[in-house]
Amino acid sequence: MYRHIKEYEIRYTDTDAYDVLKPSSLMSFLEESACLSADELGFGYDAIAKKNIGFIIVNAYVELFRPIKLGEKVEVHTWPLRPKFMIFLRDYEIYCSGEKVGVATTRWCMIDTANFSMLPVSAYFKEGAFDNYNTQRSVIFNRWKIAAVEKKEPSYEKLVTYSDYDHYFHVNNTKYADFLMDTFSLDEMKGNFIGKLQISYVKQCKMGEVIKFYKINEDGNIIVEGKVGDETRVQFCVELSDGL
Repeated sequence: MYRHIKEYEIRYTDTDAYDVLKPSSLMSFLEESACLSADELGFGYDAIAKKNIGFIIVNAYVELFRPIKLGEKVEVHTWPLRPKFMIFLRDYEIYCSGEKVGVATTRWCMIDTANFSMLPVSAYFKEGAFDNYNTQRSVIFNRWKIAAVEKKEPSYEKLVTYSDYDHYFHVNNTKYADFLMDTFSLDEMKGNFIGKLQISYVKQCKMGEVIKFYKINEDGNIIVEGKVGDETRVQFCVELSDGL
């Protein structure tokens, strides 16, 4: 069955203070592979933009079995699954030198780029378009709801600026992973890596807005919530693993 495969070299700028691959860099690899795969399958950016259609990611879950370090090469395997109602699923497997080091799954929506309203599958795809799609799952994950953080003093604030934007004129999904990591200290990450990362993109953030991030630790599950005013825009659930 179909899968797109691409190798990425870990550069100095892709790693953190401990020479571990940053979550934002890994998310960038996943997004790049997803876009290249969509190009291959006929629903890439150039093809659908002409019809004022786009895809935005709404949820992501990544699980790493070990840290990925500077000097390694990452091979990302990805494939789309049959959409369900208005949700498009895409899975990933992550390899280093033939060793499976992680898995991921993402949920996407197809939108009208003029007003960001969600579109049904039939807005672009013909009946039977997904008959030959891969049904294999990289990981079974369905716990997409992240608990709200009881509001307290924010642990970090971020002003949305030009460099955060993508071609949909909102914060690119990979940037949020950097915002998340800015809520951690060097001591918290010393000897640890992000073993599990779940992101819920609730509502887009725009230039000039200030996102305040609230963080709690519930029995090893670290939950971070990004708010603009009283409105939740993004949520994270993180599990740290040791082994550096």
